[in-house]
Amino acid sequence: MKLIRNILSTIVVCGVLAGCTDLDETLYSSVGTQNYYHTALDVKRVVYRPFEHAYWTVTQFHTPQELTGDQLITPQRDGWWDDSGVWRMLQYHQYDQYAPYYTHIGGMWVAGFQGVGECNFVIEELARLNPNDFGLTRADFNNFTSQARALRAWFYIKLFDAFRNIPIWTDFSKSLPKDIKQAPPTETFRFIEKELLECLDPIEQKQSLGSQSNVQGRWTKAGVAALLVRLYLNAEAWIGEDRYDDCAKYAQRILDGEYGPYKVEDRWDAVFDWNNDTSDEMIFGFPSSGGYTYWAYQQETHWCTVPHNSNKYFGDIKCKAGTHNSQFACSPSYDLYGKLYNYELGMTVNKFRKYPDDCRMVKYRNLGNSRREGMFVYGYLEYQEGGKTKRLTATGQNYTIYIRDAVGLFHDLAPTQWPNNKESNLSTGDHNSGWHFAKYPFYADSDEGQLESDYAEIRLPEIIYSLAECKLREGEIDAAAKLLNTVRRRYYPEKNYSTVLYAPEGKAELDMDEMLDEWGREFLAEGRRRTDLIRFGKFSTGRWWDKNPDADDHYQIFPLTTQVLNTNSNLKQNPGY
Repeated sequence: MKLIRNILSTIVVCGVLAGCTDLDETLYSSVGTQNYYHTALDVKRVVYRPFEHAYWTVTQFHTPQELTGDQLITPQRDGWWDDSGVWRMLQYHQYDQYAPYYTHIGGMWVAGFQGVGECNFVIEELARLNPNDFGLTRADFNNFTSQARALRAWFYIKLFDAFRNIPIWTDFSKSLPKDIKQAPPTETFRFIEKELLECLDPIEQKQSLGSQSNVQGRWTKAGVAALLVRLYLNAEAWIGEDRYDDCAKYAQRILDGEYGPYKVEDRWDAVFDWNNDTSDEMIFGFPSSGGYTYWAYQQETHWCTVPHNSNKYFGDIKCKAGTHNSQFACSPSYDLYGKLYNYELGMTVNKFRKYPDDCRMVKYRNLGNSRREGMFVYGYLEYQEGGKTKRLTATGQNYTIYIRDAVGLFHDLAPTQWPNNKESNLSTGDHNSGWHFAKYPFYADSDEGQLESDYAEIRLPEIIYSLAECKLREGEIDAAAKLLNTVRRRYYPEKNYSTVLYAPEGKAELDMDEMLDEWGREFLAEGRRRTDLIRFGKFSTGRWWDKNPDADDHYQIFPLTTQVLNTNSNLKQNPGY
């Protein structure tokens, strides 16, 4: 957590270095880059400034990743959350209709390349400075440069995944050059790969278990190797090259401890909890701290994952990160007759129900002293007020909320009742529609750990699951199953192992469909579902709830918005748009 204060202090010089939202920002200060640097701390502030921007961009990429997939939805709620149909556009893959001005798609491009520009600046500044002038060593500078290159590669992976046809920009200027051209996807892939491979040697390494807080918020050898795992795992989907062997190689090196020691937490929520900067499951995380920076809290992990006005249920009455707002819910498992849907995809909660006694299925509840239980928010949300037990009501509506695993106009209906209107889609929901989720805790105002959770960008289970998928694709089913079981054990009581663990350690069967479901359970709402669906060949062809298959696969990458195209006549629209 200490690093966050250093990162945040760099905002003071944001205009000198590169604007958070405008790379063409006018310089009003007399302090320029030639006379800014006086101490080692000045250098470090410049190096870590792009990390603050990177943390902010998580929210830009999350919504297009998740709402285009099968697990999360944004139903309208008695007039809330319709917003002229933009959420339906994402759900139904109708990007063409909103592409000219749609902020979520254009926001990925702008935020990503702003980050690339900030990293370019750091790399060039370090190249002209002398480490001896600041009591630093050449090895320190090599590590700093590798930090910036690794972060730039992280930005490029995000952009590459979203748009595929993107420019390679490595020279700093105050904005993305107006005449730059898009590189072929294979060239961009090779560029990212080369950057990461060259960062591995000079970048720092975590030294021991229990020392994660010493490197939190910085790239390490394991973090860089994890980005290579991501790159190689998706190579076939991105450029048509099978690189699963390379994916498996680097995943195995991470698991063998070659790049530092890590381990899976015994408690599933430990890596999301208020003190997760100490978690050995965390490979890379963005530091958060109450009163300083908590970007993701204000969107994906706080504002938008639970019902509006649910502060009363959680006890965070002061709304330090803003009031809650119910943008994200789980895709429903039941129709409005109370019958289970029969879709291969979606049905998010039912995928968890498949294995009994999953501890994540316990209803979310704060236990006091910065502890909680459960991951889902459903049913009545009760709280104490004036010595009485009350139930949360819908904001601006005269009905009590009872959250269901279905989408419809329930209003005041009892939990066992179903509405006469059987139309269930994104346009027909209310505040009862769709289970909510809480991966990160919503602790009460009185709890020490409120707003302290770091954002878990890369967790060790991602490496385990990537290796398992590679082995499964090679027909090594038992080896894949054993890898997955090392994580899955923590979710179920030991008495259930014989039925919930994958064979040969249990009776559950593992195949590619189950592998995709398991990716969904482990990484629900962690900003990767679209990518996983594409890799498994389900994104365009699959059907879930009210989403029909696409006419073709060009929706697997997003269009360039009109604003982006208008900045540079050399940029070409992606195929199909």
